[in-house]
Amino acid sequence: MNPKTFYTKPSITNLEVNYASDAVINGWGENCNTYIEKFENSFREHLKIKYAISTSSCTGALHMGLAALDIGKEDEVILADTNWVATVAPIVHLGAKPIFVDILPKTWCIDPKLVEKAINKRTKAIIAVHIYGNLCEMDKLLKIGNKFNIPVIEDAAEAIGSVYNTRRAGTMGKFGTFSFHGSKTISTGEGGMFVTNSSDLYEKVKTLSNHGRSSSQTKQFWPEYIGFKYKLSNIQAAIGCAQVERIDSLIKRKREIFNFYKQSFKDFPLISLNYESKKTVNGFWMPTIVFDSKLNINLEQIKYRFKQKNIDARVFFPPLSSLNMFLPIKSNLNSYSISKRALNLPSYHDISKKQLSTIVQIVLDELKIQGKFK
Repeated sequence: MNPKTFYTKPSITNLEVNYASDAVINGWGENCNTYIEKFENSFREHLKIKYAISTSSCTGALHMGLAALDIGKEDEVILADTNWVATVAPIVHLGAKPIFVDILPKTWCIDPKLVEKAINKRTKAIIAVHIYGNLCEMDKLLKIGNKFNIPVIEDAAEAIGSVYNTRRAGTMGKFGTFSFHGSKTISTGEGGMFVTNSSDLYEKVKTLSNHGRSSSQTKQFWPEYIGFKYKLSNIQAAIGCAQVERIDSLIKRKREIFNFYKQSFKDFPLISLNYESKKTVNGFWMPTIVFDSKLNINLEQIKYRFKQKNIDARVFFPPLSSLNMFLPIKSNLNSYSISKRALNLPSYHDISKKQLSTIVQIVLDELKIQGKFK
C-alpha cells in the first residue's frame, strides 16, 4: 500500500507542541488569555492591520461581523454562487437573504459586473470570497461599494499568503475573516480571526464576542445585549502563535507545491490552474485543476485512480444555489460548469516529490485516454 497522500493537513513541529504544552500547564487563571493576545497581535502584525479578534471559526467571525453591521430580516447580501456553505450560513442565521451571482472563469471569484447589477435598496453587504487562494477584483468591488455606500467584506478563509496590490487579503474591506481549520495554510485545529481597521466595528464585535459584555462595563456578569460565544481557547492560540512564527515558510512551501503542478501541466493548454495576475500574489492554499469544456474528462475515474494509489480526492465546490435549501440559478453558467470539470489537488507541507509526481501522472494518464497526447 502506498503511503497516504492527504488533500491537505497541518505542519506541526516541536515549536507548536512546546507552546501548546506550556498553555496546558501554565495557561490558566490570570494567564488564560496570554497566548490568545499574543496570537492576535502577531497575526495582526503579519497582516499590517489595526485590530484582530481570534474566534473559534471563520464562520463565527463572519457571523459576528455581519451582526455588528446590523444585517437582519429583509436585508440582502451578495456573494458568489461558488462558495463553501460556511460563507452563506451566517447570512441565513441572521434572517437575511443571500443573493448568488456568477463567478469569473479565470479567478473563480465573484464577478463585479454582476454584483453591481444585483444591488438594490435591500442590499446591505457584498462578500468577496478569495477562493482557493485566488483573489477577487478588489479595486472594482471597493469602487462599487463606495458608489452605493455598501460595505465590502472579505472572506479570506482560504487566502493566507495572498496579496492584492501590496495589501494582504482580508485587509481591504470593511472587515476580513480567516480560517485556521486543520486544512488551512496555518492551523489551530479549528479556529478563525476577525480583522478590521475600524475601531467602532472592532469594539462592537469585541462586545458581541463576549456574550454582549463590553470591556468598559464595570459590573460583573452584565451584558449590554445578547451576544455570541465564538472564543478561541488559549491552547489553540498557542499552536497559532507557533504557526505565525513559521508563516512565511508555510506560505513559501504552498507556492513551491503549486509551481510543481504548474510546470508539470504547462504544455497542456486544455488544463488551467489557480490564477495569479501581475498585481496579485496567490497563496495557493488549494491547487486546483480545471479541465477545458472541450475535454470529456471523467472526474469519477480520476478520483477512483487516486483512491487506488491511496490519494485523497477533493471536488470543486458545487454552486450554493444547487444545494437543496436554495433555488437553483442555472444562469450562473461558470459556477455550474466549472464545478463539474475541476478537482482540488493535494497540497501540504510534507508532501513528497514522488507523491506529487504520482498525482500528476494520474491526471496525464486520463488525458492519454482522451487522446490528447501520446
